[in-house]
Amino acid sequence: MSEEANRKIAELTARVDRLPTIVLPVSVILSLAFGYFIALYDVIDIGLAFSPTSLPYTGLTSAQAPTVVSMGLFGYIPGAILLGYLADKIGRKPTLILTALLTGVGSLGNALSFNFASFIIFRFITGMGIGGDLILVPVYLVEMVPAVKRASYFNLVYIAGWAGLGLGPFLASEIVLANPVIGWRVVFAVGATLAFIVLVIRSHASETVRMLAVKGKVNEAENLVKEMEEKAKQKTGMKELPQPVVFNYKVAKNDPFAVFKNPIYRVRVIAVMLSIFFFYFGEYPYLTEYPLWTSSFLHYSGALGNEITFLFGLAGIATFLGAIGLRFVVERVRRAVLVTFSYFVGMLHSVIIEV
Repeated sequence: MSEEANRKIAELTARVDRLPTIVLPVSVILSLAFGYFIALYDVIDIGLAFSPTSLPYTGLTSAQAPTVVSMGLFGYIPGAILLGYLADKIGRKPTLILTALLTGVGSLGNALSFNFASFIIFRFITGMGIGGDLILVPVYLVEMVPAVKRASYFNLVYIAGWAGLGLGPFLASEIVLANPVIGWRVVFAVGATLAFIVLVIRSHASETVRMLAVKGKVNEAENLVKEMEEKAKQKTGMKELPQPVVFNYKVAKNDPFAVFKNPIYRVRVIAVMLSIFFFYFGEYPYLTEYPLWTSSFLHYSGALGNEITFLFGLAGIATFLGAIGLRFVVERVRRAVLVTFSYFVGMLHSVIIEV
């Protein structure tokens, strides 16, 4: 890529970053947010779909169900890697459409599954779609959302995700308990419906400014930035926007592991990787707790089973409310402090529950 092209990309990026407000259509923001809603709805509600109440009607054995659950999570890995690579090749918009398509097809396939093999295949497809979405939604936001209060915009997406975690268990448990024979199919069908709605909305979104410029569509990127600037003026009532601060840079083809050679960034990257690992290490066993507690092995059924279902959903709602509460401090407190505090509180609560 020529220096002139790099300078143009830097200029366009700076013009987006200095906008005083977000100008993306609400529908596009919702389509991104619902990607996270579907992800957390799916990962928790599959545990409810395979609960002892409905498992006999799925055609799966109690030994096969955990494997089916795990295949969805395994799909995250190739989904994130392959779709992330594809997004750099063909663009953010088409890849985000593809992630929604994979999620929808996978969820619909599971709703219609009839044996172990079909469950395995469609869960893996669903996992690939969700894994890609979890990576690409933040990328799209970074490239299309102004720098001012960027964390607040990200927070909106995570609120939607935690809504899936909070509202999903109650919704799925009611569906499954209402009709155990087909209720589990309806749980998957709901996820498929949401994914296809997201797909349609994303098809009307624009490609990111940076990606248009990288692909040589500079005029199209320029027109998109001008449109965003005009919308920002109309929304804020400003006659003139702040001058952009352009940071020139070069896109170098480096070894992706080169960051580990820098001692400062090595520590930071490893710290982030470990925090994400332990977050998911603690979070995903959560989806197995409901089937375990309500199993005939532990005899937690009837009124006690209903109480556990309530507590299961209550924990999800707490995360949803916590994401909302974060909006009031996310731009006022250093990110490192917030992350450290949240992990400390999480560990403290785990110890209290264990005791």
